[in-house]
Amino acid sequence: MNHLPINKKKIINDPVFGFITLQSETVYDLLEHPYFQRLRRIKQLGLSYLVFPGANHTRFEHALGTVHLMRQAISVLRAKGTKISSQEAEAVTIAILLHDIGHSPFSHVLEKSLVNAHHEEVSALIMEELDKQFSGKLKLAIQIFKNQYKKKFLHQLVSSQLDMDRLDYLSRDSFFTGVAEGVVSIDRIIKMFDVWNDNLVVEVKGIYSIEKFLIARRLMYWQVYLHKTVVSAEYLLVSIFNRARQLIKEGKQLFTPPSLEIFFKNNITFEDFKSGKLFEGRTILDHFMSVDDDDLMVSIKAWQNHPDKVLALLASNLITRKLFGIRLNDKPFSKTEIKILLTRVQEKYGISANESHYFCFTDKLSNNAYSKDSQDIKILFKDGKILDISKASDINLLSLTKTVNKYFLCYPKELDI
Repeated sequence: MNHLPINKKKIINDPVFGFITLQSETVYDLLEHPYFQRLRRIKQLGLSYLVFPGANHTRFEHALGTVHLMRQAISVLRAKGTKISSQEAEAVTIAILLHDIGHSPFSHVLEKSLVNAHHEEVSALIMEELDKQFSGKLKLAIQIFKNQYKKKFLHQLVSSQLDMDRLDYLSRDSFFTGVAEGVVSIDRIIKMFDVWNDNLVVEVKGIYSIEKFLIARRLMYWQVYLHKTVVSAEYLLVSIFNRARQLIKEGKQLFTPPSLEIFFKNNITFEDFKSGKLFEGRTILDHFMSVDDDDLMVSIKAWQNHPDKVLALLASNLITRKLFGIRLNDKPFSKTEIKILLTRVQEKYGISANESHYFCFTDKLSNNAYSKDSQDIKILFKDGKILDISKASDINLLSLTKTVNKYFLCYPKELDI
């Protein structure tokens, strides 16, 4: 029987950027791989949909958007005389396609709870596994992703303070949350890109677009990513996870998908990933790539009826959106205030002092839109002079470079002091 070759040059209709064209067979094959398809089941903004009902977009859509922007950036830089070979263009596209493949369920929410590692580290490890499966076709992409390739500007397109990741997520998250402050002039920013001494720079004509980008990023953090109700929901999820892990370690029976249970039973480290250590006949990487948002949510739904009072109440609160109250402060909350709340939690629910900490907790939020210690955003003037955006701008950007800390206190609303 004759089989027609699969058409691997696809056009995908994206609600943010319109038609996205895939012109690489390797990119298409990676997109079709089960590891990448898993990103359809990882929400881009964690539990933000409990505050912004439209925020149900996924890491899958975000990754496709970054590929689209990367193709635009490559075209602009080539037009300005920067030499980027077809192999380099494909490699940097693969690097941005896979930059988020190591995310845990609900993106950043459980990043340190499920596995004690940053998602970038896990992404690099997954890329190395895919390189084996794709007969070495990802080697250059991995070098670019790890900033080990000679052309440093390619890595900056993937990971910097003005990369394709940030340009996509600001616009995409703004679109799906309805928060207009995140809208930035992506097309203009990319068209102002150039390369100078192997560094990605922005022509001086684009300086106002960069200022808007930095301001938009700051606003999106406080209005969306660190919105106080989003923080309350996400810390409730962490409490549920921690309680479930404690019960499983005590030998209690919980409904849990097999791969997710591995992470509850064991304190998985990044070394466990790298070593290829087997748990119940499969590597940690295999188990990790089997876990997504759906596993957590179906488990939490079941835990509403668990005999453990703490777990059942926490799970029910999340499923029914009975979120904890949250207060913000410029300085840490007093130990006396926290102790009063913990005592009230014990009395209200008839639980122990240790158990009360699942219902009342405090932590710190930090935000700065532009880090002077990271890879700077460089502005290229017509005379060839290069200045950091914080010095090139005629407005005061010091507030954007300053780290702003806010302390929060979470507790059941009915216990409000």
